Amino acid sequence: MLRYLTSGESHGKLINAILEGIPSGLELSEDDINVDLRRRQIGYGRGGRMKIERDEVEVTSGVRFGKTIGSPISMIIRNRDWENWKNEMSLIMRSEKVNMVTRPRPGHADLAGGIKYQEMDLRNILERSSARETACRVAVGAAAKKLLSEFKIRVVSHVVNIGGVWAKNLPRNPNSIFHLAEKSELRCADAEAQEKMKNLINSAKSKGDSLGGIFEIIIMDPPVGLGSHAHWDRKLDGRLAQALMSIQAIKGVEVGVGFRSADLFGSEVHDEIYYKRTRWDRLKAKGGFYRKTNNAGGIEGGISNGEDIIIRAAMKPIPTLAVPLRSVDIVTKKPFKASVERSDICAVPSAAVIGEAVVAYEIANVFMEKFGGDSIEELRRNFSGYKNFMSKL
Repeated sequence: MLRYLTSGESHGKLINAILEGIPSGLELSEDDINVDLRRRQIGYGRGGRMKIERDEVEVTSGVRFGKTIGSPISMIIRNRDWENWKNEMSLIMRSEKVNMVTRPRPGHADLAGGIKYQEMDLRNILERSSARETACRVAVGAAAKKLLSEFKIRVVSHVVNIGGVWAKNLPRNPNSIFHLAEKSELRCADAEAQEKMKNLINSAKSKGDSLGGIFEIIIMDPPVGLGSHAHWDRKLDGRLAQALMSIQAIKGVEVGVGFRSADLFGSEVHDEIYYKRTRWDRLKAKGGFYRKTNNAGGIEGGISNGEDIIIRAAMKPIPTLAVPLRSVDIVTKKPFKASVERSDICAVPSAAVIGEAVVAYEIANVFMEKFGGDSIEELRRNFSGYKNFMSKL
C-alpha cells in the first residue's frame, strides 16, 4: 500500500524521497519531519559533517493547506556542503581532471561496488552508499509516524549497548524509557551506563578508532493482526528485520528475547495466554486476551499479537577510521593506507532514530494493508470496525 524511493549523493546538490500511498486528509507539515531530522544529527561521538549540515526538509508536492491530498509526497533535503563540491560532483561533462578515489576503504561498499559497476573512480560508489541517504528515510519515517499517531501507535527508540557497555537500570514503562533517552546525549536511558559509554567513545577517539552498539525499537500499542503467517514475504518480523538490515552498518537483528532464546527451555520462552473481559478498555484492540510476559517481542507466527513490538539492531563500528586500515589501490594494485572521509566515532544514537523511521514505515505499511482506505476518514472507519469486532471476543 505504501512505497518510497530515495535518490541523491552525499555531496551532490540534494537528496530526495518520494512517498506514495499516504491517504488524503492527514495533517502533515515540514516541522513534523524536521523534528526527526534534527534528532538524527545529534549524539555524542558524531563527526564533522554534522557541523556543516543542518538538515531541513522541503515538501514539494502531495500536501495542500497542511493536509495530504492522496498523491505522492515529494521531499527534498539540500546539501549545504554542495558549494564546496560543485567541481568534484558536477553533472556536466568536464575536460579538466578531478581527483579520483582509487583506494577502497575496508568495511565500505567501495571495492565491491567498483567491481560491480565497473567504476575505477570509487567516489561514484561511496557517494551513494553513504549513510547520508538515511536522512531521506527519516523524512519518510516521520510521515509514517504521523499516520500511526492518528491511531495511538507510537514508535520509540533507545540505545542499550555501545562497545560492550550495557544499559541495565531501565524503567519498565516504554514512555519513561523514551523520555529519558530523549534527554541523553547517547539516547541511553541509563545515566550510569551513559557515562561509561562516553568514556569509551573518548578513548576510541584518542586512538583514531570507532565503536558500534545496539539500539532497541519499541512499537507501542499495535493492534493484533499486522502481518501474515500465510506468505513468507508478508511476515511482520521478516519485514522489520529487512528494513533494519537495510540501514548502513547494521549487522544483526533480533525480536523479543531474540538470540537468548536459543539458550533457554521452551517453558522459559513462550508467553502464556490469559483472558479477562474487563481488560478490554485498557488494552485497546486486543479483546480480553493478554500475556504477563513478552518474550516473543509482540510477534508470533509473523503476526502482531497485540503486545508491544520490541526489536533490536546491532551496528558495527563505523569503518572510516582516523587511523586508516590497509588497502590496495584498485588501479595500480599497490598497497596503501585506506583513504579517509569525514566520519563519526560512534553513530549508534543516530542509527536508533533511523531505525525508528524504517520501522515506522513498515508498521504503517502493514497497517494500511490491513485496514485500507484512500482517506484518513475511511481508514478510521475501517479501524473502528475492527476494534468493534475485537471488543466482542
